[in-house]
Amino acid sequence: MLLIPAIDLKDGHCVRLKQGDMDLATVFSEDPAEMALHWLKKGARRLHLVDLNGAFAGKPKNEAAIKSIIQVVQEYAVENDLDEIPVQLGGGIRDLDTIERYLDDGITYIIVGTAAVKNPGFLHDACGAFPGSIIVGLDAKDGKVATDGWSKMSGHEVIDLAQKFEGYGVESIIYTDIGRDGMMGGVNIEATVRLAQAVKIPVIASGGLHNLADVEALCAVQDEGIEGVICGRSIYEGTLDLAAAQERADELTEGAQA
Repeated sequence: MLLIPAIDLKDGHCVRLKQGDMDLATVFSEDPAEMALHWLKKGARRLHLVDLNGAFAGKPKNEAAIKSIIQVVQEYAVENDLDEIPVQLGGGIRDLDTIERYLDDGITYIIVGTAAVKNPGFLHDACGAFPGSIIVGLDAKDGKVATDGWSKMSGHEVIDLAQKFEGYGVESIIYTDIGRDGMMGGVNIEATVRLAQAVKIPVIASGGLHNLADVEALCAVQDEGIEGVICGRSIYEGTLDLAAAQERADELTEGAQA
């Protein structure tokens, strides 16, 4: 079970939102690259970046901060003799040229969210052009997918879209319960498991992670196909210790495999 720290970028700063509301942003760092290094030193094995301005504008807006994070991650991996530390990025990615540029910059996985729902042909083309590099982000409430920074509800069922996109060749799915995101009320495990059981590709949980009990609950169902969980407000506000939680997750995983 991978615990994946989120670095949400707004105006070049590292922030957290409540339920996707840009007006409810808390700034946690003026230096996103320094924040990335902080989480790497705490044992993070993957990072989750979101260009919030880009998500709302429909085009990249925080490229300078993203490049600075990539540089820090690559330097840290070399200094500590580690294999690649994957970095996944979403927010405002709407064309193949942008994907190619980010991958060339050193991003490992591109997350396609709103564009996947509104323009499935784009997602299909992206999976064909960049196999193994595309993750789809499905944000949902009550089983229905939301788009446009969660401001619009679509009529699509999460599981139906997930199965369709699996057929396109996406690498994995990030499933966010938007009713819980940033609220630290616990992950919607039941809905996440239901989705993971419906597809063969890995699912990454997102939204509502609060404490170690949530991590343990996810570890208990990870055999259903849940690969990791995105950690946001919990690790920034201290209700979850990233290093201790990853260590505990490793213990539980090893115990299950023994």
